[in-house]
Amino acid sequence: MTASRSRRSADRAHSRAGAAIPQLTAKSVRNPYPPMQLLSADQIEAIHVASMHILENFGIEVMSARALALFEQAGASVDHATQTVRLDRGLIEEQLKTTRPSYRLTPRNPAQAVHIGGDMINFTLVAGPPNVHDFERGRRAGNLRDYSDLVRLAQHFNCITMLGNQVCAPVELPANSRHLDTYLANLTLTDKSFHVSAIGRGRALDGIEMMAISRGLTLEQMAVDPGVTTIISVNSPRRFDEMMAEGLMTMAEHGQSVAVTPFTLMGAMSPVTLAGALAQQNAEALFGIVLTQLVRPGAPVMYGAFTSNVDMRSGAPAFGTPENTKANIASGQLARRYSLPYRTTPGSASNAADAQGAYETMMALWGAVLGHGDLVYHAAGWQEGGLTASFEKFILDVEMIQHMIEFLKPIAVDEGELALDALGRVPTGGHFFGDAHTLERYSTAFYQPIVSNWQNYEAWQEAGGLDATQRATRVWKKALEEYQQPVMDASVREELDAYVARRRQEIGGGDP
Repeated sequence: MTASRSRRSADRAHSRAGAAIPQLTAKSVRNPYPPMQLLSADQIEAIHVASMHILENFGIEVMSARALALFEQAGASVDHATQTVRLDRGLIEEQLKTTRPSYRLTPRNPAQAVHIGGDMINFTLVAGPPNVHDFERGRRAGNLRDYSDLVRLAQHFNCITMLGNQVCAPVELPANSRHLDTYLANLTLTDKSFHVSAIGRGRALDGIEMMAISRGLTLEQMAVDPGVTTIISVNSPRRFDEMMAEGLMTMAEHGQSVAVTPFTLMGAMSPVTLAGALAQQNAEALFGIVLTQLVRPGAPVMYGAFTSNVDMRSGAPAFGTPENTKANIASGQLARRYSLPYRTTPGSASNAADAQGAYETMMALWGAVLGHGDLVYHAAGWQEGGLTASFEKFILDVEMIQHMIEFLKPIAVDEGELALDALGRVPTGGHFFGDAHTLERYSTAFYQPIVSNWQNYEAWQEAGGLDATQRATRVWKKALEEYQQPVMDASVREELDAYVARRRQEIGGGDP
């Protein structure tokens, strides 16, 4: 490489380092293409019939007296001794009539509203890991500082539509009140909607009330204009524990969004066959969906799916597998069978932000997109099968999400795009670099990556020879430098602080 070429490469690298991180503009994202159909109409109906058999004959265990009473009042068969509820298909069909095919979640900034259903697709921050990791500091227990930084990253990147539940658990804080600290971080460091913890009534209600305070609304007003959602994880096979049932009912009672999501890992918590797992998933999801409507007809609810498989040699969960990808697509068909919005997940079992993490996530992400997922949960930062939130994986996932968003842009075919004038001007054997058509469009013609490096080998080596994971470290650090905290009215902040202080005192050493 000549000295002048070396200087030019260094100048370009310096220019890129000083420029803002390229990212897509904030917008609602649509999936304009027909959903993929892996299963025939007859196969979908066979799974439906099998799930009705499960609900009518095997039943679901519900460890909540309040929920059992609601089912009994609605005409379900309730065995109080075993806490087992059996639903007939007529009752299920009647309750499904009040569900909504789409709805909106409005956070404190209405411009960040989340549109769920139809052909909309939304991506969330990873939720729930007890650990956190980055390339420089290694793996460590979740903490509020890292939690806050990951939330800042979610605010900074436009493709992240909303936050999940506790991107990493701040384990240094008391377990019974740490949800107050994470809700406060969500509301002050971002102006996006978020997932509240629905482990029991108290945690769910705190999230609902704090979002209402941030919007200047009463609970009654927010019940008809929801602002938060939750994931109700079914203890598969066929069990709703008391805390999950209470959280579901609290959210539905206050008109907030619920995604009922069975945890059906084939070979462990569900049959080893995909058809059997889908039948079980369908039964469990419909059961929870019916409960939301018994609490409040018309309560916003999503069909949730989390069907993957385990490694049959070790029993460890596997994600991003061909079976997981097919389940993501097929579950979308089932959700549409009942005219319900669909929540899905692109996961990975990799222990590092490496090639395995990328290809497993991309496989599952394709399943989510082809299956027309409306809420793609755990979309950015998921690592180690959900046990770790990774800063580098967050950036790599943002790159993949942005690729998907650009892929979903329809191809334009018009006079300007067909470029016949340019084709006429450029001689045979020539090039289009200097043509007016190119010069008018070159800066916006193609997707500009965040992580990808397209230098030749020598220039890449001279710039440090960093691989994608190492480049991702630089990106998340730069993003935190660029982050701007959204403005919050001082009186609203004071009211939130007062709420947190009061609730912390009320909770004390007891349950929330």
